[in-house]
This record gives sequence, structure tokens and C-alpha cells, in this order.
Amino acid sequence: MAEFYTNCTLLLLLFLASTAAGAVFQPSPWSLAHATFYGDQTASETMGGACGYGNLFVNGYGTDTAALSSTLFNNGYACGECYQIRCVSSQYCFRGSPFATVTATNLCPPNWAKDSNNGGWCNPPRTHFDMSKPAFMKIANWKAGIVPVMYRRVPCVKQGGLRFQFQGNGYWLLVYVMNVGGAGDISGMSVKGSKTGWIAMSHNWGASYQAFSSLGGQSLSFRVTSYTTKQTVVAYDVAPSNWNVGLTYQATVNFS
Repeated sequence: MAEFYTNCTLLLLLFLASTAAGAVFQPSPWSLAHATFYGDQTASETMGGACGYGNLFVNGYGTDTAALSSTLFNNGYACGECYQIRCVSSQYCFRGSPFATVTATNLCPPNWAKDSNNGGWCNPPRTHFDMSKPAFMKIANWKAGIVPVMYRRVPCVKQGGLRFQFQGNGYWLLVYVMNVGGAGDISGMSVKGSKTGWIAMSHNWGASYQAFSSLGGQSLSFRVTSYTTKQTVVAYDVAPSNWNVGLTYQATVNFS
């Protein structure tokens, strides 16, 4: 009996620890949407984008990306989320309805000059994916132009830790957060210099957060919270005291 209670206690402690750390992201149910593509097979037109990831090849996102309609984009809080998308109910779907796994890197803005069912595909409240052409060609013949799809959120599988790209100046630190695992998204960040306490950062746009503080000459740590799971990870001493803008620093921690 004593062994039984000991085992129960251990299981309870493990449950409480996992709850405190935040829920591990699980795939969502499948939902209906539509998909188009933009750019050509080189995906050069997908570089940059509203999330601020810059060169998607250099920063690890490649060509498997998509721009989201504003309904999905959620004012930039959806940046970094990962989706599986499969073509359905169209003669242009590939046999077996294969899926493409894409990362949200851009916004597909509304086009109010066109009807939502005739060219204004990203007009609210439509749920729409404007995929890179290479990603679209994994699920359907590109000649379709637009196809109905089923989609779901899936965990983002990343190699290595979170990456922090610095911009700004001596009094304003702007940080783009990339290579985010788990749910892929971020709801908030704080920064801590080696001579300061934790300083809350405000959401700038897309995947960027900013702090109006003089942090030069200090090593920097970051506390990052997932938008979806509320899980928080702390990356200590990510950037050395001689950090500089224009550089990217990688942590050893990531979301699960």
C-alpha cells in the first residue's frame, strides 16, 4: 500500500510539473479553407514578409511557407505557426490528397476592390492560405489557381534553440524571434540585462518585440511565452555583453 501511495505521489508531482511548464502543443482538428499561391517556383517573392523573417532560406524556413488571411494572421500573433494543408474536392488535387506542412511567414491582405468569392480571397472573414508556389505544388496542380483545402495546426519541429535577431540602436532593442518550436507562436517577451531586472517587451509587429532601454554592454537573457500553450521558456545569456544589432543569437532552449 505504501508503494502505491508513493507511485501516486510521483505521478501527481510529474503532472503538476508539466502543467506549470505549460501544455505541450497537440495537432488541432481538421478545418475547411481555400488556398492559392503567389510567386514562382523559386519562391523569391515570399522573402521578407509581414512576420519579419527576412531571407527565409538563410533563416531556416525554406519554401514551405504561406501567407495567412487576416482572420488567421491574428495581428501577427500567428507568425511561426505550422499547418498541414491538403487539397480536397477538386479535380486539380493530386491523387491520395497529400499534405504540405507550411510555416506562417506573411500576411495575405484583404483586397476590397474584389468580391470575396472572386479574387478577394483573403477578405475577412475568409480563412485562406496564400502558399508559396513550391508548397502549393505539393498538393495540387498549379493551374487550378485556387482549391478547397483541409488544414490543421501541427507542432513545429525545429532543430536547435530559439534564435533572436537584433535590430534597433543603443536605446531601442528590436528582436525578431525565429526557429520557434512547439506551437510556433509567441504572445510575450521580456529581456534581462546582466545589470537589470526583467524588462517587459512590447509587441511591435509580426514576430518582433521591442524594449526601449539602454542595454548596451550587458549580456542579455530572454523570457518567451507561447501564444497558444502559454508555456514559458527562459533563455539565459543568449547574447554576450558585446552584442550588436544586425546579428542573430541562438539559445539552447526551445518549446516542445
